[in-house]
Amino acid sequence: MRHAFRLASGFILVIVGIIGLILPIMPGWIFVIPGLIILSDYFPPLKRFLAWLRTKMPDLEAWQKRSRTASKDESA
Repeated sequence: MRHAFRLASGFILVIVGIIGLILPIMPGWIFVIPGLIILSDYFPPLKRFLAWLRTKMPDLEAWQKRSRTASKDESA
């Protein structure tokens, strides 16, 4: 059940992010990046993409670690 929720939330975040990239009212990258991070646990190409992205944006790794520890605290 937890995996289904994570997959669904990852896809929803990516879809909302893509809509946000098209619409000028909301920034889409705020939703796309967390969605890709969630989905990277299930899709190896996304994991490789995020590894490449970490070399370009080192702050992303710190944000990813904070978000994962927060999600583990919520599930406990």
